[in-house]
Order: sequence, then structure tokens, then C-alpha cells
Amino acid sequence: MTDGSPRLESSLAAQGRLADQPSSAVVIVAGGNGERFLHEGGKQLFSILGKPILTWSALAFDAVAEIGQIVIVAPEDRLDEYYQAAIAGFSFVTPVKMAPSGVIRQESSFSGISAVDDQFDFIAIHDGARPLITPDYIDHLISVLRGDLEIDGAVIGYPAIDTLKLVNDRYILGSPDRSLLWAAQTPQIFRAQIIREAHVAALAEGFVGTDDSSLVERIDGRVVIVQGPRDNIKLTVPEDAVTVQAALQSRLDLDKSTRWD
Repeated sequence: MTDGSPRLESSLAAQGRLADQPSSAVVIVAGGNGERFLHEGGKQLFSILGKPILTWSALAFDAVAEIGQIVIVAPEDRLDEYYQAAIAGFSFVTPVKMAPSGVIRQESSFSGISAVDDQFDFIAIHDGARPLITPDYIDHLISVLRGDLEIDGAVIGYPAIDTLKLVNDRYILGSPDRSLLWAAQTPQIFRAQIIREAHVAALAEGFVGTDDSSLVERIDGRVVIVQGPRDNIKLTVPEDAVTVQAALQSRLDLDKSTRWD
């Protein structure tokens, strides 16, 4: 799925993208309807600077040498629409597979994980609506997991900045120690065997977690958090698009030679 142009091949080679035997696959979850984003057809196909949000997210992983497969999870009745709109018209080097989403995000994530080929040691999971993640951060997260046999997963996140309150029916119950609190984001990457085991166990026991890491944590997996960029936001409401467009335009202006243009 590449245009074979010398410019693209040169860009990929410069990033080390043509390495042999990638260790990792990524599941990009894009099954939500994005009601709060107020865009007909959902936020995943909302275009910013000529590319759908989902395309920006997927291209970040496509530029990482360690990623050998991309699985896009989308509504079952729109799989071809998503592929044609977000993947087919762009120069992807990494093989892309489509998988149907479920009723809740956890089901969608498990669908994508189940579609990943068996040869990969690690599986990353990412929100399709987080288009500002960069290849450098993805590569670093994989390196953290690869470099420590004592851990089962690594999650990108950011330490809490604001004072947080425990609230019940608008009454403040307390103020937890902010130094212990982080905002967990995606990508989250795990050893393939344990993330599969965690999802199977959650399904069997009827457990619904807050994210994929919570499933690994509950079966005593060891997950570390890695500080990521503060602008790694998830598009949720219309005004988020302004922030994302400004960030992407800044990247284009800083380096016209990258494959983001």
C-alpha cells in the first residue's frame, strides 16, 4: 500500500522503517460513535489538514520500524467505508487489517487483539481519536517494554497537574495526594500473551475495566507508566479540533521534509 515514490522510500529509510522482523502490532480502536463531537458520520473520519483523524493516528504507527501490523477496529457495517476513507487513499507501508467493533470499548479492543497475527511479541492499543501521538513516543514506549523483562506493559500518560477532589453528589470528600496520580492515555503496549489472557479472564468473569491496563493489573501484571507529551489529547468535543489542527500545522511548519506533509 505504498506509492513507491523515491521520496517516501527515502523518508522511511531515514527513520529506520525498513527494519526486518518487527516485534509489535497495534490495535487502533475507532468504534465509538463520537456523539459529543457533533460530526455526522463520527469523529474518526473528520478531516484535519486533508486527512481523517483516524489516518493521522494510524500514520504515526506506520512510521515506526517495530510496528509490523496495524489493526483498525471500526463499526462492522462501516468497515469498508472506514478503510476506503482513512487507509486506501494514503501511503501505508505497514499491512493494515480491519476488525469489527463491539458494543463497548473493551469488546472492541478484544476484537482487535484477536485479529493480531501470532508472530508479534507485543501488542499496542491506541485510541483512533488521539491523532497527535508521534513515532518517537511510540518507539520509546516499545523500547521500555522490550528492555525490562520484569514488566508486562507500559502505558503513556501524564502526571496530574490540577488539585483533584473526591466528590459524592457534589460534596467534596477529600483531596488525594496529587503526586501519586497520573492521567493514563494511549498508546498502551503489552506482552501479547498477557493482554490476551487479561481480556479472556475479564470476559469469563464479567469484569469491565476502565482501560486495557486495568485488565492486566487485575491479573497481577506489572505495568509501568511513561511520561508522554501533554498535547496527546483525545478528540471528544468540537473545540478539541482547533487544538489538534494547530499542533499538526506547527509540525508541518517545523519540518516540511517529514512524511506528515
